[in-house]
Amino acid sequence: MSIRSSAAFLLAAGILGGGLVPASGAATPRRVLHVTVEGPISPISDDALRAAIRRAERDSFAALVLQIDTPGGLETSMRSMVKRLLATSVPVVAWVAPEGSRAASAGVFIVMAADVAAMAPGTNIGAATPVNLQGPMDSTLARKAVNDAAAFARTVAAQRSRNATWAEEAVRHAVSASETEAVSLGVVDFIAASLPELLEKCEGRKWSRRGDPRVLALRGATIERVNPDFRQRLLAVLADPNVAYILLMLGFYGMLFELQNPGAILPGVVGGICLILALFALSALSVNYAGIALLVLAVVFFISEVKVQSHGLLAAGGVIAMLLGSLILFERGAAGVSVGLVLGATAATALFFLLVIGAGIRAQRSRVRTGRLGLVGQIGTVLERLAPAGRIRIGDELWNARSEQNLEVGETVEVVGVSGLTLAVRPHISEVKP
Repeated sequence: MSIRSSAAFLLAAGILGGGLVPASGAATPRRVLHVTVEGPISPISDDALRAAIRRAERDSFAALVLQIDTPGGLETSMRSMVKRLLATSVPVVAWVAPEGSRAASAGVFIVMAADVAAMAPGTNIGAATPVNLQGPMDSTLARKAVNDAAAFARTVAAQRSRNATWAEEAVRHAVSASETEAVSLGVVDFIAASLPELLEKCEGRKWSRRGDPRVLALRGATIERVNPDFRQRLLAVLADPNVAYILLMLGFYGMLFELQNPGAILPGVVGGICLILALFALSALSVNYAGIALLVLAVVFFISEVKVQSHGLLAAGGVIAMLLGSLILFERGAAGVSVGLVLGATAATALFFLLVIGAGIRAQRSRVRTGRLGLVGQIGTVLERLAPAGRIRIGDELWNARSEQNLEVGETVEVVGVSGLTLAVRPHISEVKP
């Protein structure tokens, strides 16, 4: 067989086998996975990053680009994200963009944990001092929180050969830097106005894992974007602790009103939906189960107050349990429900039950006005002589009546008892002669 015939045979075999034989030495097209981290750092951000890293590692992407615009967020979620960035086998490029974006507070740590850090024109980074959303911390707790965050910032900066001194200042003194200042200070590597420019400037930059130095080759790489799924979008809205708390309270109130008035339907439907959404949101937050237990106990006390005459003791216990449960609902170190919202919800609940209990006590003390007992004490006028039986008028109603003494027509009588459809009466006190 000639050389020309052999070449023709190999070409035909390649076509029949499912495609042309690739040219010798042809490189596989490089791909970059692009993920946007926008809004407060939360368990949703951590979940999205985890999924992106897993996909980048599984599908052998050349790099993972994190486009960041965040005011900060939960410390627990930030630390988890930093751990993932430091441990992944895929090079990570953090890019604060677009123009006008920022990487504040928790965003500082995430940017510094990337192998390559860049910023778009008109962006800023910094102000990483820890705060407690549940209220001011005492001096000891504040000092411990700041020292812990500063040590972590120095560690992350040292891992990526960045300016550890500035990272500590961002924590201790809440300093910030523009994009040009960040480059001159060694906080980020360069400025990039667009994604293609970012990949171009990453070309040839060194990165390493576990002491193994490598070089980025991203020029001309194909960009694949990760879009959040419905669950992530929904959780992004619900994962705010204040929103989750409001939904939880609405769910409890709906269940309470439905149990108090069976068959009302609407409170049960609304309460059930809000309660399920609240549990869905709490599944993405650092929740203290003792806080949930106290809130459930508060609802039990409130329901019992409606059914049992405790003279307000159960309602008072419910208010205390609600207040304590709301304050410890989220784990220490995580964002919590604002104190104003907790006090407002507790005060509204206490006021509601004070009104309900007050109305109940007034109703118990008032004279019965309906039914058989409601007739006792009523004043009427004799229409037919009671000797001892006859008829009387009470308001617009005519009743058969019986008296132990004879009473004449026109006399005023008072009802003292009811026997079937016959009233037992006696002369009204004003008619009794001395």
